[in-house]
Amino acid sequence: MSEHVRVAIVGGGPAGLSAAAALAGRVDGPVLVLERESALGGIPRHSDHLGYGIRDLRTVLSGPSYADRLIRRAAAAGAVLETEAMVTGWAGERTLSGSAGAHKLEVTSPRGRRTVTAAAVILATGARERPRPARLIPGDRPAGVYTTGQLQQLVHLHRAPVGRRAVVVGAELVSWSAVLTLRAAGCRTVLLTTELARPEFRLPVRPVRTRTRLAAIHGHGRVSTVELEDLRTGRLSQVDCDTVVLTGDWIPDHELARAAGLTLDPATLGPVVDAGLRTSRAGVFAAGNLLHPVDTADAAALDGRHVAAAVLAGSAAASGVALAVEEPLLWVAPQLIAPGGPPPARDRLLLWTAEHRRLPRVTAVQDGRRVGAVRLPWPAAPGRVFRVPYSLVSAADPAGGPVRLALG
Repeated sequence: MSEHVRVAIVGGGPAGLSAAAALAGRVDGPVLVLERESALGGIPRHSDHLGYGIRDLRTVLSGPSYADRLIRRAAAAGAVLETEAMVTGWAGERTLSGSAGAHKLEVTSPRGRRTVTAAAVILATGARERPRPARLIPGDRPAGVYTTGQLQQLVHLHRAPVGRRAVVVGAELVSWSAVLTLRAAGCRTVLLTTELARPEFRLPVRPVRTRTRLAAIHGHGRVSTVELEDLRTGRLSQVDCDTVVLTGDWIPDHELARAAGLTLDPATLGPVVDAGLRTSRAGVFAAGNLLHPVDTADAAALDGRHVAAAVLAGSAAASGVALAVEEPLLWVAPQLIAPGGPPPARDRLLLWTAEHRRLPRVTAVQDGRRVGAVRLPWPAAPGRVFRVPYSLVSAADPAGGPVRLALG
């Protein structure tokens, strides 16, 4: 069984739904959204607290309300929205091609297996937190250990109980989301711990232990204690708890990107893209937290709107001058720019840092020549994206070498 569409969007979260709303009715043919979960909306649908929709919808919504608004917008635009549809791979040619041609996706759902052929494919598969096995945390294997996403699904979707005393590992925005979810479930956060020297921002949680590593989890049947190591002294201590929430430490859901043979950024582990969010394979685009794990939901939604312009413009592969970063910067997105051409979403480059800077100064150097510098009025902090104006690199030579970004 086969199906032909104009645009296939893999992922029904904020980026995918926003791309669908921007493209449906503006292209010659169907726009199909394929979501592997039983419901659309992505992470916001089980994040039942306020803080969503500020940048893209200019309002403040709870996660479920925000997801519902995006779903209704995509449906009203005429997009075809399909749930429980797992894209398991690419059919036919799996190597990179200079021409766009047609792209074939293998799709499996309760309705059977089929091939979806699309002139353009947008990968909006998002990112996930690393679970305990991937973090190599020693100790016992009791119940009561969750990522934030697992906790939110348990509490907000399944209305299931959790414990009474929780240790939250991490000090990012998502860590506060975990604390709010625990509070809604009647579970008290007795400690928030992070390996960082300071939290990303002031979390209204006490106590907070910085420069502390989760060394082990103990318990038979259910978590009973965690063992913590002070990274400054090496001293070990134990905290009684029955719940552990592992927050942050994101990795993109990049399996389809890898299977397509797309060029991946070794730092983000997502596809390399240009300012229009084109990938190294003509006709395949990417958007949202697949590219920058992890930014806010509304920023991912704005990526979805932005990629629509590139889809409408044509199906060339990504090209341009490469961007690179110096320590303590860890990555930049997009990774390719075309000076003099269209800017990235919101005229911003996205950066990730390993060190805190209260008023950061960012410089851009190409072939030994400084092409730009900017002092930002907002901090650069580990655990969250910070943005710099695209004007920092817009004076780069289109025929020159890589532009290197450094943090002062």
